[in-house]
Amino acid sequence: MSESHEKLKAEILRLTREYAKLAHRANLPGHGPKSDLKPAFIPGKTVVPYAGRVFTEDEVEAAVGSALDFWLTLGKEGEGFEEEFARFLGVKKTVVANSGSSANLLAISALTSPKLGERQLKQGDEVITVAGGFPTTVAPILQNGLVPVFVDNDPVTLNARVGQLEDAFVEGKTRAVMMAHTLGNPFDLASVSDFCKRHNLWLIEDNCDALGSRYDAKLTGTFGDLSTQSFYPPHHLTMGEGGAVNVVKEMRLKVLVESFRDWGRDCWCASGVENTCNKRFGWQLADLPPGYDHKYIYSHLGYNLKPLDLQAAIGRKQLQKLPEFIEARVRNWEFLRRELADFETVFEFQLPTHATGWRGDGFTWDNSGHRAEPSWFGFMMRVKPNVPFTRRDLVMALDAAKIGVRMLFGGNLARQPVFANLRKERPNAFRIVGELNGADQILNEAIFVGTYPGLTDQMLGHIVETIRRFVKR
Repeated sequence: MSESHEKLKAEILRLTREYAKLAHRANLPGHGPKSDLKPAFIPGKTVVPYAGRVFTEDEVEAAVGSALDFWLTLGKEGEGFEEEFARFLGVKKTVVANSGSSANLLAISALTSPKLGERQLKQGDEVITVAGGFPTTVAPILQNGLVPVFVDNDPVTLNARVGQLEDAFVEGKTRAVMMAHTLGNPFDLASVSDFCKRHNLWLIEDNCDALGSRYDAKLTGTFGDLSTQSFYPPHHLTMGEGGAVNVVKEMRLKVLVESFRDWGRDCWCASGVENTCNKRFGWQLADLPPGYDHKYIYSHLGYNLKPLDLQAAIGRKQLQKLPEFIEARVRNWEFLRRELADFETVFEFQLPTHATGWRGDGFTWDNSGHRAEPSWFGFMMRVKPNVPFTRRDLVMALDAAKIGVRMLFGGNLARQPVFANLRKERPNAFRIVGELNGADQILNEAIFVGTYPGLTDQMLGHIVETIRRFVKR
């Protein structure tokens, strides 16, 4: 690039930063040195989102700079993000994808590879999962011809009732466990990991809602064989769209994840790179002629699920701010819990796994010796039975006050239309353990409001005051 091009690019990026400072003030963090630049908050008129993008001019500059380079498909920014993210988590390898849902699809699909030998997941094999949650934790199991086995949720932690794992297990059929850390709350990783180890099962952690959460001081997403991330705007960091699969221990899984992401090809060369194996025209696989170009040999029925390099450029800037984002989520959750403590007679609040209660300055714990430290995705409240209002009443009051509110994703997934239809068409497509009473409680009673880093003290105060007025009315 000539000197004149470099100067012009530098001027474009300078102006980009100036524009972003003016145009995107609403997306600044709710706390910190730039928070006073956010637009004034007007209760009842300014929307309080349940989640959203939080960024500064840094991310906008990175996106424009990448666009000016116009590489577009994965390149140096993607490689940089993968290395930096894997280093943050402490895993062997991160493979970026175009969404968290795609990451879940890739993680399950990779375990169906014939290259895994006896440990290959085959059609009809069972995968234990949780009834209450987001559908794309479960959809890839079915999409790969496997059978999801639903265990119930604990309606307080929102995670799996681990006492049902042995009831769900069938010798010779159960081959894996895949479940999410719900709303950022780590599931009982001690029990689940032990269960998987004893039965030689794959473990996939859906870490999409829980980036930065810890269990026994260790980051979630680092306990299983594979874990997944989402970088959709409501999540802990964003690329707009985007996701990732983390290879925790076995590097042989990295090649398989990349193969399914990249059309199913056998070749492991990065985009724009050729002959990494030094025998590009020396392979002979299946019924192909000897010397067929390895870049066009396919070992799996794959997809094209890569993000853009521009997205990775944004993600690298977001990753630098992740510790502050995590701290803000914890602080915002604790503010809401503390300010709403006198409403325990009408609401059931979420607790971290292994916690037994909230004291006002922290949690009390069971005697297991294990501790969960959530990087909260949201603040959950369940409306208790026999109170003089319904969940719908509360939701309508919050909505009228311009406060974003959500149900807990799909609630009890087994009651969703897609699964009700599936049960009619293919009664053996999935299996249920027990009555799923906890998942039904979540379906009927639970909502959550935001904890994301863009919330200011005024916004959090408005949430609290709205709930107080509603309950006391």
